[in-house]
Amino acid sequence: MTSLSIPIRNVYVMMAYAFRAIRSDSHDHIAAERFDHLHDLFAEILLRGVGTQVKRGLHHDYLQRSDELATVRGRIDVNGTIASRSTVRGKLICEFDEYSTDTPHNQALKSVLVLLVRHGEVTQSRRNALRRLLPYLDAVTLVAPTSIRWNALTYHRANATYRLLLGACELIVRGLLHTQVSGSTKLASWISDESMSSLYERFLREYYSIHHPELSPGASAVAWDYDAGKAHGAEHLPAMRTDITLRSGQHTLIIDAKYYSQSMQTGWFGKKTIHSANLYQLLTYTKNADVDRNGSVSGLLLYARTEGAEQPDLDVVIQGNRIGAATLNLNRPWDHLRSQLEHVISWLES
Repeated sequence: MTSLSIPIRNVYVMMAYAFRAIRSDSHDHIAAERFDHLHDLFAEILLRGVGTQVKRGLHHDYLQRSDELATVRGRIDVNGTIASRSTVRGKLICEFDEYSTDTPHNQALKSVLVLLVRHGEVTQSRRNALRRLLPYLDAVTLVAPTSIRWNALTYHRANATYRLLLGACELIVRGLLHTQVSGSTKLASWISDESMSSLYERFLREYYSIHHPELSPGASAVAWDYDAGKAHGAEHLPAMRTDITLRSGQHTLIIDAKYYSQSMQTGWFGKKTIHSANLYQLLTYTKNADVDRNGSVSGLLLYARTEGAEQPDLDVVIQGNRIGAATLNLNRPWDHLRSQLEHVISWLES
């Protein structure tokens, strides 16, 4: 399944949830528009978001600089001054903090704006509008998109509005920056399954965090339930972390989000079955999380629905724990999609 099989409006809504921007009124306008191509959707998100950010003021931060100056500013770099013979020219090497817009956040924005202008399949009017934004980022360094360290970008109250913008930028670079031909960068026609898988997982987790905080949604760690008195080399056991865990009273539901082009595997004689590794992993998580052995922990594989003739559909009790597999149809209108998400919560009532 490629992302183009999902209505573009739903891709947008998934992004809005995943990057915690769902309550913004300006984003509701984007969701109501029609887009013929994902590049156009990303371009519109950046146009509106960066335009609004320019009006409120671009993100600033204190950045450490080192420069040869005629007057002292900040701290004198004695070794640097001697090595460069700056005193001969009547200058000093100084290290100082500068309050600047040339931050990693703005560098990422500028990099992707230029990428879309040069290589994106966007309408000419949006391409021109993107160009008109670039002068506001003249003081920002243009960096290679592949050099951006997305995990190093942090968010707080002062720059929270960057979250969706840079989430879109990350998807563009990770998913759309796909091939290099004859030294020129080209954008793929759709988001890669790997990027969509990450978006799908984050979307599910944030949906429940926003609408059902009482279920304490999160990606929680599961400890191995082993006999410590007889254990040897337990530190070599791999870590277990769920995609989404929901809790209600004494009941716990572990959800494993799966986004594959093929949600079923073909076994002997052409028989379609659930992916073995997925089921074994979920069962391991569930059994180890159920430390009281009372069946209070259930596990659900939640696949993004594909166009295959057979879809995962499982609901069984294995050694006292309810284990299942179901699909989420991302092709449906948002109201239907939300109903499917709400139905998943019924697993906590068992």
